[in-house]
Amino acid sequence: MWRTTNRGDFSFDALFGNLVNELLPSLREDEVDSADGHGIGGTDALPNGHARTTSDATKVAQGLNAPLFPEVDALLSLFKDSFKELIELHKQIDGKLNNLKKEVSTEDAKHRKTLTELEKGVDGLFNSFARLDSRISSVGQTAAKVGDHLQSADAQRETASQTIELVKYLMEFNSSPGDLTKHSPLFSDDSRVAEAASIAQKLRSFAEEDISRAMPSVASGTTASRGLETAIGNLQEYCNELENRLLARFDAASQRRELSTMSECAKILSQFNRGTSAMQHYVATRPMFIDVEVMNSDTNLVLGDRVSPNYVARGLSKLYKDITDTVRKEAATIMAVFPSPNDVMSILVQRVLEQRVTSLLDKLLEKPSLTHPRPTEEGGILLYLRVLAVSYEKTQELARDLRAVGCGDLDVEGLAVSLFSSHKDEYPDYEKASLRQLYQAKLEELRVESQRICEPSGTIGRSKEASMASFPQEISVAAATEFVQWNEEAISRCTLFSSLPVTLAANVRAVLTCLLDQVRKYITDGLERARDGLTEAASLRERFVIGTSVSRRVAAAATSQAEAAAAAGETSFKAFMVAVQRSGSSVAIIQQYFANSISRLLLPVDGAHAAACEEMATAMSSAEGAAYKGLQQCIETLMAEVERLLTAEQKTADYHPPDDGMIHDHRPTNACTRFVLLVYASTT
Repeated sequence: MWRTTNRGDFSFDALFGNLVNELLPSLREDEVDSADGHGIGGTDALPNGHARTTSDATKVAQGLNAPLFPEVDALLSLFKDSFKELIELHKQIDGKLNNLKKEVSTEDAKHRKTLTELEKGVDGLFNSFARLDSRISSVGQTAAKVGDHLQSADAQRETASQTIELVKYLMEFNSSPGDLTKHSPLFSDDSRVAEAASIAQKLRSFAEEDISRAMPSVASGTTASRGLETAIGNLQEYCNELENRLLARFDAASQRRELSTMSECAKILSQFNRGTSAMQHYVATRPMFIDVEVMNSDTNLVLGDRVSPNYVARGLSKLYKDITDTVRKEAATIMAVFPSPNDVMSILVQRVLEQRVTSLLDKLLEKPSLTHPRPTEEGGILLYLRVLAVSYEKTQELARDLRAVGCGDLDVEGLAVSLFSSHKDEYPDYEKASLRQLYQAKLEELRVESQRICEPSGTIGRSKEASMASFPQEISVAAATEFVQWNEEAISRCTLFSSLPVTLAANVRAVLTCLLDQVRKYITDGLERARDGLTEAASLRERFVIGTSVSRRVAAAATSQAEAAAAAGETSFKAFMVAVQRSGSSVAIIQQYFANSISRLLLPVDGAHAAACEEMATAMSSAEGAAYKGLQQCIETLMAEVERLLTAEQKTADYHPPDDGMIHDHRPTNACTRFVLLVYASTT
């Protein structure tokens, strides 16, 4: 409806031109068309239903010839005037716009020129700032160096000032000991004792380490050196006197339980050898270390009238609990008094173990003699080993409890172990000696029991042959089981005392070797005793062989003696077979014990398990040899008995059963029956 210029500006000419030239004529044509289109055949239908006549159409046509807008000419004239004015305004506005464009262009050029000059100024300003920053950095570094020099100079000045002051104090000690009362009030005023202690320590350090560098010319002179030695001696004397005075004040405050005074004295004393003297003095004055009654009560509580592992265990548990409670109470005081409580706790716990516990263990663990040990009725070496194990376990528990209370950097567990070092070094020898002692005692017990069994049964008066054949000291599986029980107890102590796998394996092998030797010797001796019965029975059998040219009376007597020898052979045969069976049972017990208890202790160490297996096989080889020889003798005895019975029952050479057509009895002979019964009895 309106047009715009090429630059997109609004145009009033286009607006009014469209209104007048385009819209108004089109509206007029639309009205004429609508008038021509109404009615058909010269009549139009009116809204009220009547038809319009031709005369009416004529009137309408006449009306159309008249103008619809009578004022259109006036409006058109007005529009033209307005259009002219708008054109004039458009020209004026275009002129103003051109002027503004020229001014803007001029100002833009000026502005660009100004920006260029400003950019040059800013670049120069940045360069100035960079030079200024570099200068400031240089000045700052110089200032830092100057500050360091000033600080160093100030420190040197302060050191020099302190050195001068120390030299003045040191000169006061450069006199005879009798003139120490003439010193500065600093060293005699009790209210300034902390400051005096600090100055004294600085003087000692200055005199002992720095005096030769600070005063080289004086240090090189003989007279000056002699004077310096006098000053150092007097200073040391004063320090000792001051330390003793503080310790006395500390003790007095300790008796009155004045913790604040104790803390003050401990803090001052910490300047003397880091307070070691005060710490040690406090620990040494504890009642648990100086009261004789306390030490005696410890001994009575643990030892009592008799020594037994259970009694010792109960006594140690109660005693160590009392010690732990005492240390816990002392820890509360130490924490409130000393500036370094952990160091004091280390000294206290170390003193407890090294003095109180060690004193008790020395009385409790008296090493028995290996050459002349106490008899087993009084406990033997085993009593010492059991008490040692109980003491070791309880002392380890005490160490753990003390660690829980607090002991600083002290390795309390390691210290507790070191208390038993002398016992642990010789422990394997005592363990083996104990096992040997128990073995000998057991053999003696079996021998006495054998005599007790033989005497009431009427062994006295019987023939030597019968006595040897029925010797009652047979192999006992119960004895082998008891050997294993001793060894198992010894292995438990090996585990307790051996912390390293290699040490444990070595001790276990030593103890196991004792068991293997004991079982080997016990079984071998038992089999040899059983073989002695077989040998004696064979000797009797050979002695009473019936000859072919003897009288009937002599033959009857010889037959009776041969039967007695055969009875002895049968008895010895049965005894040996029982011995072999019990030997096998004993060996099975050893093998089961090795598999269940020993193997797991030896396997972590290379070669230990294989070596133990080889030792076990070697130990049993001698018993196997004795069993093999005895079994051969058993076969000989069995065959000899069968031959004797067959000979006695043999018929005459010309005897034949009657050929009467009857069925005769073919029952086994007595020789066959005795043989079968003998074999059955020996295998069941």
